[in-house]
Amino acid sequence: MSRKYQGLIVLNTKSLEGSVDDLVSAISKDFAAEGATVEKITQLGRREFAYNARHLASGHYVNYYFQGAPEVITKIQSRLSLNDHVHLQHFQRIA
Repeated sequence: MSRKYQGLIVLNTKSLEGSVDDLVSAISKDFAAEGATVEKITQLGRREFAYNARHLASGHYVNYYFQGAPEVITKIQSRLSLNDHVHLQHFQRIA
């Protein structure tokens, strides 16, 4: 059973070599590698945090809209937790 999800990913671009677009497309490939089908990517840009979290003052926010089975979420979360450029990740099911 395939369901629709939205994933909000906050990227740490502090020590990034290359462009943000390359990082966004690399993360979408991680989604595809775990069995999700990415439908839309929306870059929300750099935003300041309310307080410095883990020595970061801001992050680049990206929304990923994708389809996949329910177990895909845990696979994506574990894969993205290994990426040093992913600061935060949040997933929710959409109708």
